[in-house]
Amino acid sequence: MSFFKKLKEKFTQSTDAVTDKFKSGLTKTRDNFTVKVNNLVARYRKIDEDFFEELEEILIQADVGFQTVMGLIDELKMEVKRKNIKEPSEVQSAISEKLVEIYTAGEKSPNRLNIQEGSLTVILFVGVNGVGKTTTIGKLAYMLKQQGKKVMMAAGDTFRAGAIEQLEVWGDRVGVEVIKHTEGSDPAAVMYDAIQAAKARKADVLLCDTAGRLQNKVNLMKELEKVKRVIGREIPGAPHEVLLVLDATTGQNAMVQAKTFKEATDVTGIVLTKLDGTAKGGIVLAIRNELQIPVKFVGLGEKMDDLQPFDAEKYVYGLFSELIEQEHAEEA
Repeated sequence: MSFFKKLKEKFTQSTDAVTDKFKSGLTKTRDNFTVKVNNLVARYRKIDEDFFEELEEILIQADVGFQTVMGLIDELKMEVKRKNIKEPSEVQSAISEKLVEIYTAGEKSPNRLNIQEGSLTVILFVGVNGVGKTTTIGKLAYMLKQQGKKVMMAAGDTFRAGAIEQLEVWGDRVGVEVIKHTEGSDPAAVMYDAIQAAKARKADVLLCDTAGRLQNKVNLMKELEKVKRVIGREIPGAPHEVLLVLDATTGQNAMVQAKTFKEATDVTGIVLTKLDGTAKGGIVLAIRNELQIPVKFVGLGEKMDDLQPFDAEKYVYGLFSELIEQEHAEEA
């Protein structure tokens, strides 16, 4: 059974709202990427070196990342030989299968949050200003509350004017208490007070904001190390997640940020915001493959529930949904 057929059976008849979010959220990337692949397939009668060169270019333009593209093309060439694929149209199913393989390699459930059942879970958020960090914290607080968890937030970005107020607005919106100090305070002191408050109020999850400046990496590292040290001293093993928030619309610039933060702190997962706003959604694969950090959540729209756990199969279905549904209609 082709991989397209597997995806078709799994998702075409689905009434799952999350699958629909991936489908609508990836419209720009699909229009950019899949249309070009379709045109490529239509123009070639055989699979040759020129075909692969053009495919390589399409993948790079979708921000899949140079290293990832080179590996993917090599694997596709081997797959074409191994399965004796002659028709260019059959390569599309092989591409979709390889994209899922790239993402899920070696991981059983890479997007699951490390929630400590029965005790306080501390999640630290890092990332530069303007990527949607505070919005992400608010949306994750909403998601966890929907799951019945008691959530609190710590306003650790004491550096940027308005960051504390912004988090408070989200706290009011989702009904979550925010622990804060005044602007310019020591972020580590905010974390200490937030942990004491979370323990006293028997919270399940504490979501911690941090400053997002990258101008001086040494200061960033020192500040994050101090914050983590204070958290770890109060709760051994915490923070249980360090989530790096990146803006998908910045493409390769997001990769540069990811590398910097990976050096500064132990990033356990990525939240990729504004995936619905870019035609270069291939950045998901570049991050996963080149940095070996799982993308745990993606932003697929402006609504409160548009932050979704990343799902590699739903992502690939979102990329190829029109083609998969077309196949389904022809067989019906």
